[in-house]
Amino acid sequence: MTERLAENVEKVYGPLVTKTKIIRLRKLPPDVFTPHAYAKKPDAFKPFSDAVLASSGLVVITPEYNGGAPGVLKYFIDMLEFPESFQKRPVCFIGLAAGAWGGLRPVEQLQQIFSYRDAFIYPNRVFIPEVNNNVDKSGVITNEKIAAKIKQQAEGFVKFVVSLKNI
Repeated sequence: MTERLAENVEKVYGPLVTKTKIIRLRKLPPDVFTPHAYAKKPDAFKPFSDAVLASSGLVVITPEYNGGAPGVLKYFIDMLEFPESFQKRPVCFIGLAAGAWGGLRPVEQLQQIFSYRDAFIYPNRVFIPEVNNNVDKSGVITNEKIAAKIKQQAEGFVKFVVSLKNI
C-alpha cells in the first residue's frame, strides 16, 4: 500500500518539480543485510545511497508497524552515509496506518532521527488514518480532504526546498 501511495504522491509532485524518484526499500539488495554491510557497504547499495545524496529534498512516506516505523526503513537510514545524507537536506513526512492516528508515531520517531542528522524538517505533515478506507487498492487517495492536504504539502514543500537551496 505504501509503495502504491508513493506512486500517486509522485504524480502530485510531477507538475511541481523537474524530477522525482521513488526509493523502493523492497528492492534493497540482500547483501545489505549481512553482518559485514555496516563496515563496508555493498556495491549494490550505491544506487540507493546515491539517490538520497543527489536529492534536493526527501518526501518520506511511512506506514506504522507495531507502533513505529518499519524496521527496514530504520535500517536503510542506518546504512546511509553520515552526516551528508540528511545534513541540511529538506525532508517532509506522510504517515499512514490502519488505525485512527494515521502514522503519527512513526512520523514523530523519524522526525527525531532526521533532526538528529541535521535535516531541515518541513512542518506540514500529512497523516492518513484508516488507510484502507481512505486509499484505494491502487494507492489513489479517495478522501478529498486528505488529497487536498497532500497537494498543499507538496506545493509548500517545493517552495521550502527552493528557499533552502543556498544554505
